[in-house]
Parts: sequence; C-alpha cells; structure tokens
Amino acid sequence: MFTLADHLVHLDGDALPREVDARTLRDLLARDTGFRVPVPGAVYGVLLNDRAALEALGGEMAEAPYRAPPQAPILYLKPRNTHAGHRSCITMPEDTDGIEVGASLGIVIGRTATRLSLENALDHVAGYTAVADLSIPHTSLYRPSVRFRARDRFCVIGPALVAKQHVPDPDRLAIRIDIAGRAAFEATTATAVRGVARLLVDVTDFMTLAPGDILTLGVPHGAPVARAGDDASIAIGEFAPLRVSFARIHSLPGAMQ
Repeated sequence: MFTLADHLVHLDGDALPREVDARTLRDLLARDTGFRVPVPGAVYGVLLNDRAALEALGGEMAEAPYRAPPQAPILYLKPRNTHAGHRSCITMPEDTDGIEVGASLGIVIGRTATRLSLENALDHVAGYTAVADLSIPHTSLYRPSVRFRARDRFCVIGPALVAKQHVPDPDRLAIRIDIAGRAAFEATTATAVRGVARLLVDVTDFMTLAPGDILTLGVPHGAPVARAGDDASIAIGEFAPLRVSFARIHSLPGAMQ
C-alpha cells in the first residue's frame, strides 16, 4: 500500500522515486532532466472503452468474430520492455512508417484491489498519470496483438504520478495530443464507456490489482499517427505534459526511460 499527497517523480540517477510539490515539478521539467517511470507495477491497457470507437465499428460488432459489443473489459498487457519515461525517444520499427499515439489516463493503484464496489473503488486509487499507449496501426481488435502493442518503449508514462486529491473528477478530463505541424488531437475521458470507478469494479471482479499497478482508461478513437522525426506532447487535464519523440534509428544514445 502507498499513499501520495502531491506529485511522485523518478529522476534519472535517483535510486527511488520521490514526492515533490507542483512548483518543484515545474522546475525539474524546465531543466534537461531525465525522468523514469514513476511506479514499477504492471500496466494493463483496455480496448474499446471509448464510445466513438464502438460507433466507428458499427455493424461489425454483430458479425464474427465479435457477435456483440463487449460485455466486459478487453484487457491487454503492456509488458516491462514497453515501459519508458518522459522525453523517451522511440525507434520506428522497420516494418512500419508510423506509430499510433494513443493518449490514455493511467489509474495508479494505491492498495490491493479485488472485487471492488462503486462506493469504494476510488479509495483504492493512489493517483493518476498520463500514458502514451503506442501501437503499430492495425485493424484487428478481437485479440489484442502483442506484435503490434508490445514493442520496446511502446508505453511511455509520466512525467509524474499526480495524487488523487488533485484530480477531483477523473471522468471529466480533457485529452490533447500535439504533433508539430498538425492540428491538435482533442478528446476527453468523458467519452469512456466505463468511467474510472466502473472500470475498476469490472476488472477487479475477475483479477486483483496490486499497489503500483496502472490500469489505463483506454485510448480515444482517432488517435494520430507519428512519423520518424516527430515530437509528440500528451496533455491530460492539468497534468504536466508527457513528451515523446520518434526516430528512424537503431541506437538511441542518451534516450531516457
């Protein structure tokens, strides 16, 4: 179990994460400081938890292999090799010309969560963070593909874990992705099929989440695709923006995670 009063960061060179106030966080972000992932737990993504995504599929949901809209959360794992920190540079795989940049609210578990109720679900949350859930563009959603979603550094997290007390309504947060030279992508957590508390209830009905685990709320429909040379900024609510860059190279000296 862990609790948080302000912002948790894990800086390059520090053995452990540390808690800082908002002013200190701004100062650290203004420097050329490397950030690691703020918490070390498992990261679970959620598919089709956006109303627009379901609407875009339309009649396909009634056909094979789906047969009907999902009745329970569709989860996939973002394994440890995918985890990367603020300002990470992502290698563009040779078999693709672009990487989908999915911006998602990361729900960080503060105490062991199993068979939660709507009344107590948020009591098990330590805070929230921004997650750039990256994937190679694809159309298969029935069985989440490891090949498309679990490439190295395909889950960028941070720059900080924001204490729950600073996020009074996680189901009403603006989402914005900025890639230079393009119109901003804008969305909101309000379009989630299952909001934060309901998602926690439904997931913990069949699995236990441990302190430090991150459950994402899911990627809004229409996420932009980044190309080699792009820099992306992911902002959720009033959180400090999460930054990630993309390059067509094989060695990344100085890249951070």
